[in-house]
Amino acid sequence: MSQIFRNRGVKVQDDTKQIEEVMAKRTAKNSVFLDLFQNKSYLLKLYKTLHPEDTTATEDSLTDVTITNVLTDNLYNDLGFIVNNKLMILVEAQSTWTMNILVRILLYLAQSYHEYFQRTSQDYYKSKKVKMPKPELYVIFTENKGRKPDKISLSKEFFEGTDIDIEVKAKVIYESDTDDIINQYIIFCKVFNEQTKQHGMTQKAVTETIRICKDRNVLREYLAQREKEVVTIMMSLFDEEQIMNSFIRSERHDADRETAERMIKDGEMSLEKIAHYIPSLSMEELEEIQAEIIQLA
Repeated sequence: MSQIFRNRGVKVQDDTKQIEEVMAKRTAKNSVFLDLFQNKSYLLKLYKTLHPEDTTATEDSLTDVTITNVLTDNLYNDLGFIVNNKLMILVEAQSTWTMNILVRILLYLAQSYHEYFQRTSQDYYKSKKVKMPKPELYVIFTENKGRKPDKISLSKEFFEGTDIDIEVKAKVIYESDTDDIINQYIIFCKVFNEQTKQHGMTQKAVTETIRICKDRNVLREYLAQREKEVVTIMMSLFDEEQIMNSFIRSERHDADRETAERMIKDGEMSLEKIAHYIPSLSMEELEEIQAEIIQLA
């Protein structure tokens, strides 16, 4: 086999290794969302934002039941906890709004109950009725509300509002004029988006986000205590996106090569004309592909 094919084989191996590294990092790392709310003092503030009437809740009454890898992409920020017989699930919807988030919630809820029954040694195959906490489902949307709804449901969005045998309803939380910790997190995300537009995916965008938020008293205590960890978390997101973008470009380049190979084999176009239709490939590369085809013929 030609040297070029060997080089391409090495390149594919390198791309595969990069993707494996990305997936490993996704499994190992936390997001800012989870890093913030896995601290029970901030988790309690979150709960009291949603249930200000509950004066009995304490940090000790909170049980973190956040699931790792309920879905394949661990970049999604899904948080679960139990308090006073309520199973609270919060899912973050970032820049792209999609009703598919209801499916995420449904899967998360089912897995949460499965793990709850295991932890509490309850067998749902036996005749004794199991005990289960009441579910409360929320979506935190970190972009502008626009005309998006305050509540969403599986039946309405996927089954035209008809009566279905299983229903999922969730409340959607947007930025407001309040000073609670959920709203502060949403503002943090918006500041971060603004800074990446100005500075790109750089450490300056991260440090400026932290500086601005501390100046505005947004998550100030958390950012002061864990600034180094937040920088590391957010920079790892940049690393992943850059690697994934590199992989996508590589995939597109390989697809262009395959198209060029077919066109050269057909023999109906000159290399100059193929270069016109596939500008991502240089004449030198097209000549190398042609040489490979002739050699293997």
